[in-house]
Amino acid sequence: ASCVQYRLVVRDVSTLQILQLYTCLDQIQYIEWSSDSLFILCAMYKRGIVQVWSLEQPDWHCKIDEGSAGLVASCWSPDGRHILNTTEFHLRITVWSLCTKSVSYIKYPKACQQGIAFTRDGRYMAVAERRDCKDFISIFVCSDWQLLRHFDTGTQDLFGIEWAPNGCVLAVWDTCLEYKILLYSLDGRLLSTYRAYEWSLGVKSIAWSPSSQFLAIGSYDEKVRILNHVTWKKITEFEHPATIANKTTIVYKEVEKSPPVETERLSFPPTRALASSLFSTQSKYDVSQVPVSLQYIKPVADRANPKMGIGMLAFSPDNCFLATKNDNIPNAVWIWDIQKLKLFVVLEQLCAIQSFQWDPRQPRLAVCTGNSKVYLWSPAGCVSVQVPMEGDFQIVSLSWHSSGDSMALLSKDNFCVCYLEREEV
Repeated sequence: ASCVQYRLVVRDVSTLQILQLYTCLDQIQYIEWSSDSLFILCAMYKRGIVQVWSLEQPDWHCKIDEGSAGLVASCWSPDGRHILNTTEFHLRITVWSLCTKSVSYIKYPKACQQGIAFTRDGRYMAVAERRDCKDFISIFVCSDWQLLRHFDTGTQDLFGIEWAPNGCVLAVWDTCLEYKILLYSLDGRLLSTYRAYEWSLGVKSIAWSPSSQFLAIGSYDEKVRILNHVTWKKITEFEHPATIANKTTIVYKEVEKSPPVETERLSFPPTRALASSLFSTQSKYDVSQVPVSLQYIKPVADRANPKMGIGMLAFSPDNCFLATKNDNIPNAVWIWDIQKLKLFVVLEQLCAIQSFQWDPRQPRLAVCTGNSKVYLWSPAGCVSVQVPMEGDFQIVSLSWHSSGDSMALLSKDNFCVCYLEREEV
């Protein structure tokens, strides 16, 4: 699904043929599929309205109007039959049922980066709350929205919450001004508290491994710390230096090469196809000899939100690899071997990393850097792929299909779909 101002376009993934076209009441600012792909919500925050469309019954429609309360966020519950709307100033979360048309209210949700978290099986929801100048967590049962547990957290200014994939442990982390990670069980018991250091900017990003055995914490000191699920103590830390000196680390460096031009084909004015090939540069990867010096940017110290520390973290679906990005070295992706707990590969790009995401089915990483190329890495090697489109198609983000056979590449105004051939096993 994609939106063009007030229109919602639903296409077939394999052919990109338009299946449905819906017209909303205002410009769409957010869209989200239900878990079973039968419904899609379109949020219009400026109007305080959410419209829901059915794929099975195109004539059925639903409109949720929050009225004077306003709207700042909207999302589906895991069952795909309830919608959670957060009102302006985070006064409350309204839970709307599509089946019974009933409404439930959750008061005092906290305005933070990640204030709502569902367990992967969809049974429980944790909500970060702020009341009487203190942080709290409420855990709800999603089947009937009854409160299961309510407890206060030992945070100065809670910044985010995230369940482990197995749904047994909730990670709660503090603002970057206070290095603190708290781990709670489903019944609200504090299992462990982790602090790496004090009096400096703290946690910037976290990621659970798919097996729930590891919690990776990215910090402003350019390190990733890995906690284990037995004692919740640190088992190792990964540093991100500007010079790669270890001989066992493979460094792939992106290099540009201009395509050869046959002078006999040159004409004036050049044809459109020839002009685009004259000015397009292809790129490939070379394996660099270590030691390798990466481009390092010193952060500006007198500004808020400095470009420093580990801003991106992602485990591969098989638990074998961890991909990281150090914002001080914006052009590099670091890939760590989790079985051996050491650096495996560094990809050094020509442009700053915009986004990366693992293939959901195998250890294959897709990277984009704001140009018209998509980069793919797997343990077998890496490749640079040019998007065959005319004009300037700058990829700023990407999203894998759940099958791993294709991915959507997004620019500011356009999107295209990249199809990958699956190897026959």
